[in-house]
Amino acid sequence: MLDFQFLRSDLFLLTLTVGLYCLGTLIYRRSHMPLLHPVLLTFVSVIVFLRCAGIDYPRYQEATGILNFALGLSVVALGYLLYEQLERLRSSLMPVAVATLAGCVVGGLSVVYIAEAFGVERQILNSLAPKSVTVPIAVSVAGPLGGNVSVTSVVVFCVGIFGSIFGEWILRHCGVRDPEARGFALGAAAHGIGTARAIEIGVVEGALSGLAMALMGLATALLVPLMERYLY
Repeated sequence: MLDFQFLRSDLFLLTLTVGLYCLGTLIYRRSHMPLLHPVLLTFVSVIVFLRCAGIDYPRYQEATGILNFALGLSVVALGYLLYEQLERLRSSLMPVAVATLAGCVVGGLSVVYIAEAFGVERQILNSLAPKSVTVPIAVSVAGPLGGNVSVTSVVVFCVGIFGSIFGEWILRHCGVRDPEARGFALGAAAHGIGTARAIEIGVVEGALSGLAMALMGLATALLVPLMERYLY
């Protein structure tokens, strides 16, 4: 007789999560459809499984805690991205700095002011502000400001998926043809998921997207606490 308690075990839930992501990656590589992004497929599949198995989120979070730990360590990899693009950064220091500053300030404040206009409470405002950077940085910024890190994680995920699906289309219809500008825009707006899409588009786009993701992470960690204190 099948022991359904096994479905709640750390080993099963951790293996299930990693396995679903690997399967999603395989499906995405064969289909190249943005709506079949492995993060989105894993996200939906895990929710369906937890609902059907009657497993609450705190139990799942406890079982997959090692993934959260590894996610934090992945921030270190952004330093390597900066190192790889050091020469390109030196040659275009001013436009890159201005673009990063504008993307961080305008991207963060726009969503905060729109949410504030709808009467959203401050905790959620702080959860939304770091929406355009990778999850480990976003939660490390939102948490100390009093934000809800679960909300932040979901918002960051949705922003990345939206950028991956519609980013190239928006840039094309806005007349942005330069591969460096396109790559930088995808990385700055849609972090790692957008960077994965940029790599598919081209080598130059992928390189600039990685650079933008790293710089936006650094700028967000430094500027969002200041914006929270003085600008909203």
